[in-house]
Amino acid sequence: MALAVHQLRATYAFVERNANIVKRYWSWEMVWMVYSIANSLSVSFIGMGFEQMGGGNAEVDGRYLVLYLVIGTLVWRYLSTIFYWITDVIGIERWEGTIEYTLMAPISRLTHMAGQTFFAVVYSLFFTAIVLIANVIVFKIDMRQANLLGGTLVLLAGSFSFIGVGIMASILPLLFPERGSQMTHVIIALLLLVSGVYYPINVLPSPLKEMATFSPATYVLDGTRRALLEGAPTSEMWPYIWPVLIMGALLIPVGLWVFRQAELYAKRAGKLHRNG
Repeated sequence: MALAVHQLRATYAFVERNANIVKRYWSWEMVWMVYSIANSLSVSFIGMGFEQMGGGNAEVDGRYLVLYLVIGTLVWRYLSTIFYWITDVIGIERWEGTIEYTLMAPISRLTHMAGQTFFAVVYSLFFTAIVLIANVIVFKIDMRQANLLGGTLVLLAGSFSFIGVGIMASILPLLFPERGSQMTHVIIALLLLVSGVYYPINVLPSPLKEMATFSPATYVLDGTRRALLEGAPTSEMWPYIWPVLIMGALLIPVGLWVFRQAELYAKRAGKLHRNG
């Protein structure tokens, strides 16, 4: 019992540390928030642009395209924010000058990652909610028919799989101190390409379409769009939830094992220095 309490307190310590980092650099958070809102709005305006370029063609529903793109940008912002907070687990330690102490401390890596991921999910939900409110105000989106509960459940279920992907990707900053953080962009870019964030996956070439079935973001996007665009009941979200839950159940333990092997190698190779 005492050990469990100790681990919970240690987990909360990492949550509190990240919250303090956000408060310390609040001006950067404001810049990132403005950028995220502007980016989401600019992508969503493409829907209205297509309607106008279509000369008022009745077959081009600008409002539907806007909603389609809004949901895509919101879901992707949520998942990618989780991904980057997890992959930055090493970058933050180097930035704070605590990497040697943290990775040498008598704290299990599961506890460390649990604190990081809990903060990432809460931060991403808050961040996404602000961007959603901005889109609702600008585009006058009527959310009365949307199933917000179902969409949120799909998002939360998809978090686990992206946590697993993020843990595995976090070995890159650990093994490559100079450019490891930048290397993680390749992973998120590939997921962006095949997951149907801004377009249906059936427009992709066959090889990319096959890759889409292995991307957890594909299921999260499809389920969230059904819940918010079509108002599908929560009971119909299960086909989108169970695949990402299985992916998360596989990816998280594999990611922890991979990270542990990379950590042991980094300690032997002397890569736990503060600067790249």
